Amino acid sequence: MRFLMLIIVLLISCSCKKEQSKISTGNYYKPQIGDNFEWRLDSIGLNEVNQYTCKIIDIDAFSATKELVEAFHKRGIKVIAYISVGTFETYRPDRSLLPPDIIGNIYPAWPDERFLDLRQIEKLKPFITSRFDMIKAKGFDGIEPDNIDIYGEATDFKLTLDDTKLFCEYIIKEAHDRGLCIGQKNTEELVPLLNKQFDWALTENVFYQNTQNDYSVYISSGKPVFSAEYTDDMDIIHFNTFVCNKAIKLKYFAFLKHRDLTQWKYECK
Repeated sequence: MRFLMLIIVLLISCSCKKEQSKISTGNYYKPQIGDNFEWRLDSIGLNEVNQYTCKIIDIDAFSATKELVEAFHKRGIKVIAYISVGTFETYRPDRSLLPPDIIGNIYPAWPDERFLDLRQIEKLKPFITSRFDMIKAKGFDGIEPDNIDIYGEATDFKLTLDDTKLFCEYIIKEAHDRGLCIGQKNTEELVPLLNKQFDWALTENVFYQNTQNDYSVYISSGKPVFSAEYTDDMDIIHFNTFVCNKAIKLKYFAFLKHRDLTQWKYECK
């Protein structure tokens, strides 16, 4: 009887260890406050890699090759994958992974994109896991999940902030389970709900809109905030005068870009 009990205990122990091995240990790359961040969503050639001295670069997940990611790594640069999770871009190759009933209206600001029903996580899983698996296979260090803020748009679905929170919790787990960090993209309403789960934040126009303080809890938690402002809203003089002092006090990494996110960048000195 004692021998039988010992066997049962050993089997339970092995089972528990297997389950624990499926859970992320948190041993993945995490950006740090003060890291120099670059954001570029046009195509980058291998011959351009040597021009960069940033700590982190955020580039398009589809157009980047594994060789490009490796080239950045050789220069000591971590690489974040831009990917849309709240819309489907009609020019991407993975439309077949989305059932028609979860594809909504055209995104007016981006006519090549259609909104997705973020409530339908089970139906979205093949689409999301395929994209995240691609990112992992190419050797990226993390994910920038775009379009998590679509609940305020005319999506054709009745999305709420709570729907968005549940969806974000799902993609955060998917990223962490693959050993990838993941950042919060805009959506200040999510900060008090998810700042402990996201690893960093990327914002747009917060200084122009005077909403920059909404993300300061990330800094308080030891996580960086990367803040992009755009040249169609302000010039370099305005950026230096009205953004940099505030950004330095908040410990944000603020930078100025053209809206099309090509190579040009200006950052606080």
